[in-house]
Amino acid sequence: MTRSQLDEELSVLYARLRTEMAERFQRDLPLQDLLTDRWERARALGFGEGSSIYQSAYVYGDVAVGPGTWIGPNALLDGSGGLRIGSGCNISAGAQLYSHDTVERVLSEGRCEISHAPTLIGDHCHVGAGAVVAKGVTIGDHSVIGACAFVNRNVPPYTVAAGVPARSIGRVRVDADGGVTLDYD
Repeated sequence: MTRSQLDEELSVLYARLRTEMAERFQRDLPLQDLLTDRWERARALGFGEGSSIYQSAYVYGDVAVGPGTWIGPNALLDGSGGLRIGSGCNISAGAQLYSHDTVERVLSEGRCEISHAPTLIGDHCHVGAGAVVAKGVTIGDHSVIGACAFVNRNVPPYTVAAGVPARSIGRVRVDADGGVTLDYD
């Protein structure tokens, strides 16, 4: 097969996959996400049953993900110091979850080591688009992290946190019937 024949076949395949995605889900995705199965990638990474992770997401080191968790496009999961994400979470597009940093190594001109600390995201948490969670942070169950937040300290369960640096701005209430109320300060 020549290069031009391959280019033609790929163009036809791409057009067909784009059309199918648009008709089914009203979405237009990059070729890599059209060609791959998000749920299969999650299974291959050993993530919990029913979890999914976009092909464009990065995964480094020791990352464990519970069942039913959705990891969006362009997310970064750094498990070099250990990263645990609970069940039923949403890790939104472009979110970055870290378990290491190089601050001391750089400032010491290489005399200090890279710093690692485990990071934990509890069950049923929502991490907003573009949020950054620093190494060693624990986010409690049923918490909401706002878009573009920088989380550099622990977040208690049932907390809404937002800002740079992230601060508590409210509480999450889950009723017995499953209804959710966000009470803002």
